[in-house]
Amino acid sequence: MNTAVKLTAYGAALALVAGGAWAAGSAVGPFTVDAAPGGHDGTSGAEGTGHGDDHSGTVAGASDQPAGLASSRGGYTLAPTDTTLTTGNNTFSFRILGPGGTAVTAYDVEHDKRMHLIAVRRDTANFRHVHPEMATDGTWTVPLDVPEAGSYRVFADFKPTGGEATTLGVDVDAAGTFEPHAHAPSRVAEVDGYQVRLDGDLVPGTASALRLTVTKGGAAVTDLEPYLAAYGHLVALRRGDLAYLHVHPEGAPGDGRTPAGPTIPFVAEVPTAGTYRLFLDFRHAGVVRTAEFTVGTSDVPAGGHEDEEGHGHG
Repeated sequence: MNTAVKLTAYGAALALVAGGAWAAGSAVGPFTVDAAPGGHDGTSGAEGTGHGDDHSGTVAGASDQPAGLASSRGGYTLAPTDTTLTTGNNTFSFRILGPGGTAVTAYDVEHDKRMHLIAVRRDTANFRHVHPEMATDGTWTVPLDVPEAGSYRVFADFKPTGGEATTLGVDVDAAGTFEPHAHAPSRVAEVDGYQVRLDGDLVPGTASALRLTVTKGGAAVTDLEPYLAAYGHLVALRRGDLAYLHVHPEGAPGDGRTPAGPTIPFVAEVPTAGTYRLFLDFRHAGVVRTAEFTVGTSDVPAGGHEDEEGHGHG
């Protein structure tokens, strides 16, 4: 992908509320989530009444919101069948309601799929990237493993036929005792014997070059396998409000110029300082794996380095 994908500015109040809530949760330690039926699926936005309408695409400033912060936007609404999950295996189902309140049934294929569904707990633990199947009535269904209790953000990433690419988000809850996970800054991930290293810096307002390099047992992995028409998929979530960014790599398998590893290059642009959680999906030996990173933004040119106190060095 030759054009940087941008996260645009978001409401300061939302960030303060989200950040304050997590700070309080970390201070008091474990607590219990009581899941209630129904609740916050935002479906009222389709009829133009109730709380869901506050997040519709017609609200002033909504066009400047990053992806995934609203359950209803641009005339489309993410409507889960149920917003209550259980820990363990679930069958999660939902519909995308169009401007008239009816289920959308026509979607374009984007990276081999008509629907990408991301689920992650609000402390950015337990990341899942799955692909639902749609019934003729527009209901999407997918198995969804939820290993721990808590509040989860579910993102539906899709392109309705004749419409714009859209990402909507909604919260769902799994009842039980919730212990927030802390994520220390990290640029090297270990997963199933693979090591993935992240190089490059996220510089707000700048097209930032990121390079993810995959090795196993100290040897470069040069035979990565195509996954969803690419050698890797990178999802970035801004800590605090979970603003969503899905970036595809430079080049494509079979284009005659893109190597199958060990390095997967990306270009991403973020507008705000802060901490981001990055999730790389890659496939090797027939298995898709996810490498996780926690990085802060930098004020040095992309490719530079920061010391432990955050001072830039060229």
